[in-house]
Amino acid sequence: MAVVTPRVFVSHLAGTPVFDPNGDQVGRLRDLVALLRVGDRPPRLLGVVVEVISRRRIFVPMTRVSGVDTGQIVITGVVNMRRFEQRTSETLVLGELLDRRVQLVETGEEVTVLDIGITQLPARRDWEIEKVFVRKGRGAGLRQKILGRGAAPGKSGGRGEALTVEWSAVTGFSLEEHGQGAESLLATFEQLRPADLAGVLHHLSPKRRAEVAAALDDDRLADVLEELPEDDQVEILGKLKDERAADVLEAMDPDDAADLLSELPEEEKERLLTLMRPEEAADVRRLMAYEERTAGGLMTTEPIVLRPDATVADALARVRDPDLSPALAAQVYVCRPPDETPTGKYLGLVHFQRLLRDPPFTLVSSIADTDLPALPPDTPLPEVTSYLAAYNMVAAPVVDESGALLGAVTVDDVLDHLLPDDWREDGLHGHPVAGPIGGVRQERGADGR
Repeated sequence: MAVVTPRVFVSHLAGTPVFDPNGDQVGRLRDLVALLRVGDRPPRLLGVVVEVISRRRIFVPMTRVSGVDTGQIVITGVVNMRRFEQRTSETLVLGELLDRRVQLVETGEEVTVLDIGITQLPARRDWEIEKVFVRKGRGAGLRQKILGRGAAPGKSGGRGEALTVEWSAVTGFSLEEHGQGAESLLATFEQLRPADLAGVLHHLSPKRRAEVAAALDDDRLADVLEELPEDDQVEILGKLKDERAADVLEAMDPDDAADLLSELPEEEKERLLTLMRPEEAADVRRLMAYEERTAGGLMTTEPIVLRPDATVADALARVRDPDLSPALAAQVYVCRPPDETPTGKYLGLVHFQRLLRDPPFTLVSSIADTDLPALPPDTPLPEVTSYLAAYNMVAAPVVDESGALLGAVTVDDVLDHLLPDDWREDGLHGHPVAGPIGGVRQERGADGR
């Protein structure tokens, strides 16, 4: 009787929970590490990259992986908790092989890699790459094709023939490629939150990072940029064409766009501001006029502003906007016209909780909190922090000398500036974890590679 070895396509493994032998989740799989070999020998899998506590990424050798399935991965034994550092001889399967353009050995025809099939060798814990799922023609990557979201291996899906072939049937993986696509890679991480996708980008090579950023739409890239360290932000923005960079800046929150632009040389900053829509650029310029660690420098210019004759129903409709952050959706600001910042006279605010307690036809002006003081734009960061703590608020109004609402400072922006300057970098790299992870012992010596 023939022995059937398990085969798994790697697109199903992206983000898969990783468990210890006790059944406790220790993290999620973010990539697989392979060693390309001479000739047509299938690459051997060296291990997996697991994101554990504090978004730290570690390397787990395949000898420590006791089970691989599309629903879970189980690891056991001793695990090195040192941060994963890719070596020059290693290849990231998800990050570097998907979307590559290679050639069929038999015909020389160019194909695009959409997925990779891995298999476990009989009677061993060793795994190797066995199959390659490809689509014929240039630019063949499909955002919605990837397994579970469209055509399965071997089906065409409508954009050129797709087929699954042996590793030895394709060539070109070891060659450097310029202009590699990113659609299939992005499809594997489609459901990631922006902060988690930022972690994926941060750990890619600069070349691959630029390719993935180019494949993201403006809104998604804007959300991800806001979660990246400043160096990564500047690097990615610098590799975009000026018109695209301006579009992405427009899609960012004005305060985040202002922070990013402040890191650029003056000439480049002015060029991008000129390319932005005048109303968007005006908000950013206004924010850049304030000192960074003040209420004016921290605020967003896009809080929910309502006129006095608006009702609770109107306010709840605005709060429901899925594009709003929880902090901005927590309260609305009642102002006389105009109702875009800087507004007419600021009258007060209404917290979301109060909106839930009053009838829909109630005027917001009748339930606005008019006693809570507003912050001048030059209020220093320590006073902003004390204000939020003293009044148990998640956001605070910022008002100028004439009584016009300029914007709102949210608690997440305050935290950004209270934490160390490199906190995003540390979060993406992760800090050493104290104590064992479930039933997995930790090792800080050799990494097993």
